[in-house]
Amino acid sequence: MTAPALPSSTVWAVALPLPIPAYDFAAPHGFSEPLPLGHRVLVPWRGDLALGVVVGAGEGGVRLREVAGLLDERPWVGDGFIRGAQNLSALSRVPLGLLLSDLLGVGLSPHYSHRVRAVEDADLSMFSANSGQQTPNASYTDGNVYPPALLDAIREQGLLDEAFCLSPRLSSVYRARPWAQLTDEQRTRTVWRALDFSAVPLTERQQKAWTWLQEHGPADSLTEWAKRGGVGSGVVMAVLQRGWAEAVQVDAAPPPAWEVLRSAGQFETQTAWAQAAGVPASHVASLLARRWAESVEIQAPPPALPPASPPPRPQPDDLPEELVWRLHGGRDAQRYAKLAARIRRRLELGRGVLVLAPDAATLRRAWEGLSGVAAEAGTRAVQFSAALSEVQREHTWHLIQSGEARLVIGSGLALAAPLEDPALVVVLEEASDGYKWPSGSGVFVPDLAARLATALQTPLAYVGAVPAVESVPLPGVVLSAPRNRLHIVDYANPAQQPEMGPLSAVQLRQGGAGYPISHDLTKVLRQVAERGRQAVLLAPRRGYSALIRCPNCEHTPQCRNCDIPLRLHQQTRQLLCHQCGYGQGIPERCDVCGEMMWSAKGPGTEWIAAEVRGLLPEFPVYRFDKDQQDDLSAMMDGAGGVVVGTQALLSQDAPPNLALIGITLADTWLNISDFRASERYHRLLRQLASWHPARAPLLLVQTFQAEHPALRSVIDGHDALAFPQAEYELRRALKYPPHATLAQVLITAREQSRASAGADEVAQALFAAGATPQEVLGPAASPVTRLKGLYPYHLMLRTRDEARLGKLLEALNRSFKARVRVDVTPRGGLGV
Repeated sequence: MTAPALPSSTVWAVALPLPIPAYDFAAPHGFSEPLPLGHRVLVPWRGDLALGVVVGAGEGGVRLREVAGLLDERPWVGDGFIRGAQNLSALSRVPLGLLLSDLLGVGLSPHYSHRVRAVEDADLSMFSANSGQQTPNASYTDGNVYPPALLDAIREQGLLDEAFCLSPRLSSVYRARPWAQLTDEQRTRTVWRALDFSAVPLTERQQKAWTWLQEHGPADSLTEWAKRGGVGSGVVMAVLQRGWAEAVQVDAAPPPAWEVLRSAGQFETQTAWAQAAGVPASHVASLLARRWAESVEIQAPPPALPPASPPPRPQPDDLPEELVWRLHGGRDAQRYAKLAARIRRRLELGRGVLVLAPDAATLRRAWEGLSGVAAEAGTRAVQFSAALSEVQREHTWHLIQSGEARLVIGSGLALAAPLEDPALVVVLEEASDGYKWPSGSGVFVPDLAARLATALQTPLAYVGAVPAVESVPLPGVVLSAPRNRLHIVDYANPAQQPEMGPLSAVQLRQGGAGYPISHDLTKVLRQVAERGRQAVLLAPRRGYSALIRCPNCEHTPQCRNCDIPLRLHQQTRQLLCHQCGYGQGIPERCDVCGEMMWSAKGPGTEWIAAEVRGLLPEFPVYRFDKDQQDDLSAMMDGAGGVVVGTQALLSQDAPPNLALIGITLADTWLNISDFRASERYHRLLRQLASWHPARAPLLLVQTFQAEHPALRSVIDGHDALAFPQAEYELRRALKYPPHATLAQVLITAREQSRASAGADEVAQALFAAGATPQEVLGPAASPVTRLKGLYPYHLMLRTRDEARLGKLLEALNRSFKARVRVDVTPRGGLGV
């Protein structure tokens, strides 16, 4: 099914990849085709040309500048993405250009040729006189030879014709020059041969030289003749002068390395050529210098792309047929096998499918589980994410644009893909915070994906280990929870754990011998080492500790830009801020009281790894976090070991012989001022329980909240829907999403008084627009009172629906005393 042609428009709305809204431009002179929605164009911008994307028909205006040129024959950006982004931009006040800049991962800096000429009968002499520069004439010439400002001045007066053409990607290769094109000096060589007669007699030594040449010649050089004939150079010269020898030209044998190059056709590098010929690189460089070969530019071959996996075993498609549905529970392989059946059906209809993943690990597993269905349906699967090179991304985009690839599996960057006639949009692990853009537009990809699907009336599916609370009321399928083995170390009630099995023992207070590695965890780690198995320990944070404190006066070194403690990194002997990056050495003594000893609080990966090494001195111990990512290949090959890491570990495959997963302090995921904290904790437990694709390692959880409902849900064997359903009802009582629409308004300034006044001003503007006290929560200083040199204040808007939220946010369409930013999909606030 092909989208209907759009009507022609003389005014185009064009979004540039900048933090600005779309602007109107006049269509190119004489353009009468349908509106090129989603095509890339070049527009005049600040005295030069800038690339933009046509996002709709414009409203018109006075003296609009004309679009200089159209680059694409087919849409470069999908229609659904444009409409969804426009909808989000209108609500959140995030400029459309910023969304485009964040989410269009390819094609923003294309290579193209630019030719210009003066329009017929145009007199450009005044431009030449004013600038002292040569101007275009009536014939097309390369536009790059003229200053951009000069061309823009001529363009603004309507006196410039321009032609643009995308340039193919080129690559340099080395080729042998054809034999016929080589010079005579290259194709022939001079040799010396004896003559049978001369009237001038020879001396005895000259006779000796002539006899050798007669019997062994011709000689390649006079030096060779003299040396091998056993005479001096003067003797052979005398033989020549007396007419008994002569120099002649004969066909030369080409260098062997040239023959290798001619037979191979071409090499991409001199190194590859030298290796194939078995000669030093300097030898092929010499042949290039002597013009035996040459470097030529050719159209680059398509880059290698990730190969598709084998097709999954066919299954019946028994998933819901509603417009929005969900599939959760089970293991990855089970979910992807069921999802593959639905995807195959859609692809067989000649339509497209888009699958989105929040991180590299989920993307890799989805590719392994789903990419094989494309070939069975007569199309191709492609992967798209920032992990591909720029060349790979561009080639992948062309495959999507041409319709050759109709199954796209990628990160949030795949949302903008020009996938023709999408029949299904799949969002994997829809509650993952990995979808949240940390800066720029702050977009939450599942939210934009839902807007895209709504705009196109395309079915939308949420698939993952655990449903988001917002997904609970949707129709769906929940697979049986995989078998798990769970052991709890209850720091709050250490002596009363009889139901938890023979491992349990009294756990000492935090800071004693039972923390961060409890007695139970110590026993299991020793068993792992004795049996040569594998263990993974999940730490709350990277670095050595969350802070250092003076044991005498309780002083804690703080970041100079943020009001938070500096974290200790023992390996580098540094105190670092994990928010702004500020760092300093460890002070020799306390700045307040002069005490020379420091007490570390809040163990991180370095601390825990050091504890494990002390416990298991002969057993391999690795670290995996943002600071240090050890080579885990030995463990991935089955060797025993312990890995201590943060949640970054979940971006890797589970080690094959994994016997233990330990959460050193689960409360870290709960002690956050965020109503989604329990939901994240539950999702983490489910992901860890199903991390290994086949076995059920012991999951040992150290916590002060052993009766937390999220943990009890897993212990009691409930399915993946049980806890989100309970949270759904709790949020109904508290009026939190999905029973309300939430937005965070963040107000920042470099002076605290200015930020506070700006926050009050924003609140008053909202109340003046009709907001009620129940809808405006705050304003208040953020939990971190200073961050990266800024004082952040925030307030929350909680409304019954998005329409009401949009109406209230209209009150913010003006300037305030401080910077104001709206986030309509807040995730986690400003916790550290």
